[in-house]
Amino acid sequence: MANIFQMFRLTLAVFILLSVGLLMFLSAACSKRSTTQNPNLDPEIQIIKAETEGQVLGVAFSPDAKTLASGSFDKIVKLWAVESGKSLRSLPGHSGWVNAVAFSSDGKTLASGSDDKTVKLWDIASGKELHTLQGHSGSVYSVAFSPDGRTLASGSFDKTTKLWDVASGSELRTLPGNGSLAFSRDGKTLAVGSSDKTIKLCDVGRGSELRTLQGHADTVESVAFSPDGKTLASGSGDRTIKLWTVGNGKELNTLKYDDAVRSVAFSPDGKTLAGCSFKISKLWDVASGKELHTLQSRSGWIYSVAFSPDGKTLASVSWDKIIELWDVASGKELRTP
Repeated sequence: MANIFQMFRLTLAVFILLSVGLLMFLSAACSKRSTTQNPNLDPEIQIIKAETEGQVLGVAFSPDAKTLASGSFDKIVKLWAVESGKSLRSLPGHSGWVNAVAFSSDGKTLASGSDDKTVKLWDIASGKELHTLQGHSGSVYSVAFSPDGRTLASGSFDKTTKLWDVASGSELRTLPGNGSLAFSRDGKTLAVGSSDKTIKLCDVGRGSELRTLQGHADTVESVAFSPDGKTLASGSGDRTIKLWTVGNGKELNTLKYDDAVRSVAFSPDGKTLAGCSFKISKLWDVASGKELHTLQSRSGWIYSVAFSPDGKTLASVSWDKIIELWDVASGKELRTP
């Protein structure tokens, strides 16, 4: 299959029995939380652990960082208390793997995308299923809320991206392309990273394509807007991250890796970019394109990176269910007191 992530995920499923392990990362501000050490790692590396019954495919933090949602092979969405690591609620309903989860900006609604070709919307407070969004003809593997929480985007292996009205659950329109998704800060533009090696910038209100960014030589695995909305980062199976000017679609820089780039993320101030590839995460200075730090993971294949809200900590998430924490300024692993 063209999408590298899907190939890896399907291959992995043959060998993995449903097992324990969701590892939750802690932002620098939450110092009261207890930690659990993985015996295969340096005993001082800071990690946090909870339990779930299936390999985790998607995670998302609530806007207040108090709740974490997870989707996994066990077809269940789970909510966790970040501070205690305790399970708050299970949300059954999907009939296939839950590939992606996302919180609305007010933290009241959760979206989940599944191999059962549907997206479900959940009320966080009650755990009630609000809507089941049907219309895709393939697995749904990416979901994203607009900043105002009124619109949801979903990407599917049916090679389409759909926009949905969150309040009613009705389909608004279908956009070309499928893959990783990111809304601009003002919610007017949606970036769609696709298996056709391009990034499509779409006008959310009209459903029209604004421009197509071409330059990658393989599937675009991840996209992210800078906080000011002027720059877009894209990570690809071609072993590069590209930086683009959103206004005119001009390619600004190409950052090179030794393997496919799975995830990209901007720091909250927009000055630093993180990207991960195999067992390596890198931090880059956005303005100059200079590599700041290379972070060598001690765990498995890294598939996601995320900055803490204050930008001081980076979390890297691996397939062996380890989340490692890194100090952004020094590039060193964080350690327990």
